Amino acid sequence: MSPSAVPHSTASDHFKDDLNLSILGLGVAYPDVKNGPEALDILARRHYPESKALNKVLSINKFTGIDTRSTIATVDHPAVNGSEPPSIAELDNIFRQEGVRLSVNACRKAIKEWGGSIEEITHVVSTTCSNSANPGFDHYVCKQLGIRSNVEKVLLHGIGCSGGLAAIRTAANLALGLSFRHKPARILVLACEITSMMVRSELDSVHKNQEVRIGVCLFGDCASASILSNGVGVPSSTEPIYQLLGWKHDVIEDTEQDLGFDVDPHGWKVILTPRVPMLAAASVQPAFQDLLNSLPRYHKQDLPTTAAEFDWALHPGGLTVLTGVEAAMNLTPEHLRASYEIYMENGNSSSATIMSVMNRLRRDEGGRENVVACAFGPGIIIEMMIMKRPGLAMVNLPTEDLD
Repeated sequence: MSPSAVPHSTASDHFKDDLNLSILGLGVAYPDVKNGPEALDILARRHYPESKALNKVLSINKFTGIDTRSTIATVDHPAVNGSEPPSIAELDNIFRQEGVRLSVNACRKAIKEWGGSIEEITHVVSTTCSNSANPGFDHYVCKQLGIRSNVEKVLLHGIGCSGGLAAIRTAANLALGLSFRHKPARILVLACEITSMMVRSELDSVHKNQEVRIGVCLFGDCASASILSNGVGVPSSTEPIYQLLGWKHDVIEDTEQDLGFDVDPHGWKVILTPRVPMLAAASVQPAFQDLLNSLPRYHKQDLPTTAAEFDWALHPGGLTVLTGVEAAMNLTPEHLRASYEIYMENGNSSSATIMSVMNRLRRDEGGRENVVACAFGPGIIIEMMIMKRPGLAMVNLPTEDLD
């Protein structure tokens, strides 16, 4: 049976014209270290003998389209220079330090831009695929931020690169529940990934199994955060960054073996088959059309109905994912400019990347008012959201490196 791209129609599940859901603050925190493609070559040659599989991986590494990857450490970090790759316990310790630190930084940026008080936060929705400790990393982030212990928390796992958009979707549904009760929702959404420390684990598999594993060429580290509001109690003068209009979640059937992140004694192992770019590209058009059909506002005259009339915040899973969706949807690189820029400058930071792309896109004063956000995760999951930028001529935006 061939995979079916987004087979389950939700066109009958129409969204109301005004959900009154908006993002009021965005924050992104990348680590200070920037590693070029040569960093992987250095580590590989330092620890492994030449082989056909390793040479192939290092060749691919030169043509990913990534100029630099943001990572928490240089190639000389002790954790990636032992006689064996770091254990999952060692990786957990690193995440609890560096991941929590980056997360707190990203959250503080989002909260500062929102301008509200920590006391107003009603929920926290977080996600990661590069840590699975209990309590989750969100517990420690909330403690450092000073968030009340009775604030409800949700930690999403098992959804990989789609996690950032899935977290926003989850927060949106929570916010609608509070709207029904006429209560305010100020939800902190957080995504954090520390993947760079798994480089030795991936190279170990390349060496021992003679597998061509391209995930080791793509991933970096990042934390990103946003504040989502349901509008209850928000001053009418408040201008949101994005208004959320509707969303879609679905699974491409029979593709579990194509994209994954499997647990291993030395962390996690990326599963990424050559079919992924084709599968991802083929799923976007039916998902986009189905989502558009569920939004009554786009049935009206003079509103955009084609993909090219929207800006696109596409998760940059890889260069062929970006170019594949671009071709399938009759887009240009200009439509995906934020995705390309983040990919080239920082690589793929899994779930944390989509909010970084949204953050970059909202800074473009010449952009389109309507935006499609889209990401893919293990399953293969597709997450899609349509948003509106109410104010394009935005001034006094915080800089991306704001502490």
